[in-house]
Amino acid sequence: MRSSGFFRIALILGLLSAIGPFAIDMYLPALPAIGSSLGAPVGQVQWTLTAFFISLGVGQLFYGPVSDMVGRKPPLYFGLGLFALASVGCALTSDVQTLVVLRFLQGLGAAAGMAIPRAVVRDLHTGNDAARIMSLLMLVFSISPILAPLVGSGVIALTGWRGVFWAVALASLAGLALVYGALTETRTQADRLESSVGSALRSYGVLLRDRHYLGLVGIASTALAGFFVYLAGSPFVMIDHYGLTPTQYSLAFGVNAAAFFGAAQCTALLGRRFGLVNVVKGAATASGATMTLLLVYYLAGGDSLWVLIALYFVASGFMGLVIPTTSVLALEQHGAIAGTASALMGTLQMLGGAAAMAVVSLFANGQPLPMVVGMAIGALIGVALTWLTLGGAATSARAHEATG
Repeated sequence: MRSSGFFRIALILGLLSAIGPFAIDMYLPALPAIGSSLGAPVGQVQWTLTAFFISLGVGQLFYGPVSDMVGRKPPLYFGLGLFALASVGCALTSDVQTLVVLRFLQGLGAAAGMAIPRAVVRDLHTGNDAARIMSLLMLVFSISPILAPLVGSGVIALTGWRGVFWAVALASLAGLALVYGALTETRTQADRLESSVGSALRSYGVLLRDRHYLGLVGIASTALAGFFVYLAGSPFVMIDHYGLTPTQYSLAFGVNAAAFFGAAQCTALLGRRFGLVNVVKGAATASGATMTLLLVYYLAGGDSLWVLIALYFVASGFMGLVIPTTSVLALEQHGAIAGTASALMGTLQMLGGAAAMAVVSLFANGQPLPMVVGMAIGALIGVALTWLTLGGAATSARAHEATG
């Protein structure tokens, strides 16, 4: 019975967590078609993705403290309801400016499904049980970038790009049904009395004054910023410039996602062997070197899809080692406020990615070079932050601790 209940709650939380990532990844193959349908240039269409990331990041800062104060289920009802309404609006819109606004509202709703399931895990379980559920949630994120573009391209082939938004609207209604019928409230009234706006603000203040924490968050954020630039630019580059079909693009995107998440499974093994700090140093530097090679290739006049896929496959693998490892190191000194630290980390990463996409969209023309420049700059800033944060003698104790 206990095992049955365990997997039931893990499945519910996994499905709720998947709604936001699917709304991102299903959408990617539709970007060129949306531009053609709405008569919008590449940069404006990319803003529909940037707006989603901005609200997805900012929203997490609010849902965490609010769910502590009023319980887990009310914010989930609000977020999923907002997501469903915004999705219907996206499906019916006739201009790109309205689509940008609706995507912002859609991301604000999706932030509930990103932030609150982690809090529910902490409410219900600790130790090995909590780790098992969190592993399932990470598995959902691992599968989403591989599966969702394929599902999205299939939906587009059958119904056009508007069908993607109808599909995610239905997914959010299914999420509402799960919350209502299958998820019990896990934040008791007594627990809520201990939470307030003041305590949340004090925790955020502690984190924003911690240079080591911010440096580690910055390393992951710049790595993700390069990925977000690829996320926004690759549909136009691969479909319009290189002539891939939406399905072929989805497969190419899935290859790089597989490299990222495949390498991420090796972090614990490499951390035990070399220490987590050394893993970050080596992987960030190698990723930066690989992206520099890709940049030099395009600056020299190269224009091969296979070079782009191959080199970014390698860089993605190294980023798969950097991002989860820096997350572990950033939370290491903040166990008492790990939930708040995790929420702030997610927000800064999303906002960093959104800012990178916004800047690169100003130069986007459907050609590979602007996208590759943005990706390479993100990787190289990450290298600089890595050595500023982890390269000095001040981190030797932490490096020894991480090795052990």
